[in-house]
Amino acid sequence: VHRRHADDDQDTRGPFVTETPNPHIIDADTLTGEMRPIRRAVLSLGSNLGERLATLQGAVNAIADTPDVWVTGISPVYETEPVDSPAGSEPFLNAVVLLDTTLAANRLLDRAQAIEDAFDRERTEVRNAPRTLDVDLIVVGDRRSHEAHLELPHPRAAERAFVLKPWFDLEPDAVIPDHGPIADLLAGVGVDGLTLREDLTLELE
Repeated sequence: VHRRHADDDQDTRGPFVTETPNPHIIDADTLTGEMRPIRRAVLSLGSNLGERLATLQGAVNAIADTPDVWVTGISPVYETEPVDSPAGSEPFLNAVVLLDTTLAANRLLDRAQAIEDAFDRERTEVRNAPRTLDVDLIVVGDRRSHEAHLELPHPRAAERAFVLKPWFDLEPDAVIPDHGPIADLLAGVGVDGLTLREDLTLELE
């Protein structure tokens, strides 16, 4: 009778297999049985074409309707003078949405672009051209990405008051990985060209 050596199974079971889930950690996604961590994500919304507020509200609704996404905060709405945009560009309405998600960053990006497309976003080579809708991923947990289609944290968020100020309103102690506290970044950037629109609100419907 061939007796299997005690080391025969060492590569698939045993204390040294790093892929083995820790049985003492309760998975945040136990209902599906998959080990998918919940990450906090920050999305920036903007519109300067068409019915701007209705478009932003529609984007919030679409984000909230996304499976495995839970919206936890919606910022006040700001009107923003266009930055580095073509002459004659209209002011933007901007807001920030906080969410928890078990989606991978690439899946979340796909969803953001699908929402833009649903609101007739036209993609051109013109830098900062007017658009019906922007849905930008600012941070997704502490994920870093330098791929051509996905840069995380967003490479220009630390310089943009229309991202930092509404985010600060929701999370004044937030930090952008590799850039520092948003309070410090906002102090350096200032809020010139930003106007709080107290008459406009976005809601979870």
